[in-house]
Amino acid sequence: MSSSTTLYGGAGGRRLTVRDIATAKARGERWPMLTAYDAMTARVFDQAGIPVLLVGDSAAMVVYGYESTVPVTVDDLLPLTAAVVRGSSRALVVADLPFGSYQSSPAQALETAARFMKEAGAHAIKLEGGRRVVPQVEALVAAGVPVMAHLGLTPQSVNTLGGYRVQGRGESGDELMKDAKDLERAGAFAVVLECVPADLAERVTASLSIPTVGIGAGPATDAQVLVWQDLMGLTPHPARFVKRYSGLAAELDRAARAFAADVTTGAFPAPEHTYE
Repeated sequence: MSSSTTLYGGAGGRRLTVRDIATAKARGERWPMLTAYDAMTARVFDQAGIPVLLVGDSAAMVVYGYESTVPVTVDDLLPLTAAVVRGSSRALVVADLPFGSYQSSPAQALETAARFMKEAGAHAIKLEGGRRVVPQVEALVAAGVPVMAHLGLTPQSVNTLGGYRVQGRGESGDELMKDAKDLERAGAFAVVLECVPADLAERVTASLSIPTVGIGAGPATDAQVLVWQDLMGLTPHPARFVKRYSGLAAELDRAARAFAADVTTGAFPAPEHTYE
């Protein structure tokens, strides 16, 4: 496999597309996806070779300080999506459609998706739900909008799911499998599986020709996604499925305290930080 065709860390020069995502599945390549909400972070992840950046409705918590994803709006997410697009040059940028912006009808879904693509430059959108959103997926795909689906723990429906709990155990696993196949037939180019048993995620991944993206779904999915603040150790109580790769919260605390100490003692700014 040459670097020019490798999804993760491959050669730049052009944006990745959903076709690249599909061919990665065909050749058995696993790939990472991260959230991003601003241009500077997007640039770092893009240069690191991350092939897909998700402007998630998780911005509700990690950017805007809400307790769930429900309150965040289209107008909240549009500028974040535009920033991520401007900050990246190779990654496929996927925008989350927030709660209440697509559920009522395919027409509403298309209107919202069109705003993300026209005003923010998103390359694809993501929406939550199974068979109930198949008409929306079909309408979006027919209009030329690439759709990433999302099954399992769907945070926008957390109130009806009874909290943040594992989904797809027992008979509900068969329903999730049916949902996944229906979404594939509707034209989704990938499906996120969140907080489902690993064996179910493995069966779904094997049964679909489109890639699966796991988050709390075990190691057998085609890709893995994490919220970058979880990955970097900024969130105080991450979920079980999160692996921390950095202690950024402690490093930010150390730097802020060092800066404050220098200011209060007069050590900063020093002559080398001062204009004559």
